[in-house]
Amino acid sequence: MNDSAPRSRRARRTPVLMAGVVAALLVGLAACGSSDGDAAGSASSSGGADGGAFPAKVATKFGEVTVDKAPQRVVALGWGDAETVLALGGQPVGASDWLAFGGQGVGPWAKGMYDKSPQMIGTLEPEFEKIAALQPDLILDTKSSGDQTRYDTLSKIAPTVGVPKGGDQYKISWEKQTEMVAAAMGVPEKGKKLIADTEAKFADAVKAHPEFKGSTVTLGSRTSEGYGAYVSGTGRVDFVERLGFENNPAVEAKAGEGFSISVSKENLDLLDADLTVMSPIGIPATDISDDPLYKAVPSVKAGHSLVFDDQGISQAFATDSVLSTSYALDKVVPLFAAKMK
Repeated sequence: MNDSAPRSRRARRTPVLMAGVVAALLVGLAACGSSDGDAAGSASSSGGADGGAFPAKVATKFGEVTVDKAPQRVVALGWGDAETVLALGGQPVGASDWLAFGGQGVGPWAKGMYDKSPQMIGTLEPEFEKIAALQPDLILDTKSSGDQTRYDTLSKIAPTVGVPKGGDQYKISWEKQTEMVAAAMGVPEKGKKLIADTEAKFADAVKAHPEFKGSTVTLGSRTSEGYGAYVSGTGRVDFVERLGFENNPAVEAKAGEGFSISVSKENLDLLDADLTVMSPIGIPATDISDDPLYKAVPSVKAGHSLVFDDQGISQAFATDSVLSTSYALDKVVPLFAAKMK
């Protein structure tokens, strides 16, 4: 299933040749010093902690990464990394816009948190020369494909905190992402507080909605290419499981290495659960809600189905950063409760 979430199966260029380009550019930048205000900026323009827990050590799939001092020029490339830096009080100088928000590349839950717009960097195919020109002292790529070549190229530019062990293909929770970013920025206690505050919101939602506990749920989407459903280990499923739901066992039984499975039109009953939640991706919501085959799914016929027609809510549910998760709890939980009645 293609997704506005990570399209990890899509063909992409391997950045092998970029290593030489990056090395040459770094040499040139070193020779020029930091006199270029646009490229280098001031230390206060980015997002590190002044002081903090340094040297900081962060465990990743690629080994332990050491950040010797408070980073001042952070480039946040991973899915939700920029929002996490902002939540921790930092200011990325470069960031990737995975959900095509436009503008500063963040959702409404992070509106107004940038002092200065970051340089936007590509997602699956980041422009390594553009990253090098920003002269970062820390690169974050915690929610990413986990591709070795991508990591190797980035780490030639600056210390790079990549995916954690087992975090390939964007399978990292918002807590782990927050923990890793906070450690790299030297503010682990801030990270712990953000996590605790968000977990408390989950606990409040669970207490308020005992009907969620043990109920099955299907989280799916439809694109121009067809239907699909998400499997455990992804942010969306993690979100509902924290609320007490059980991901659709029939979907789980078909899970592979990816974050979702494809569902053919002939097999849409696979979407049936106590609650079925669907997101349109690149299509109108009515392409799902008006589809006769979808309307024939038992849970849909019974009225226990939700199709996101508000892009902001759908994107919050998909982003799975510490900021968007809190926003989704406020917006999505009441919608779930209404459909469970």
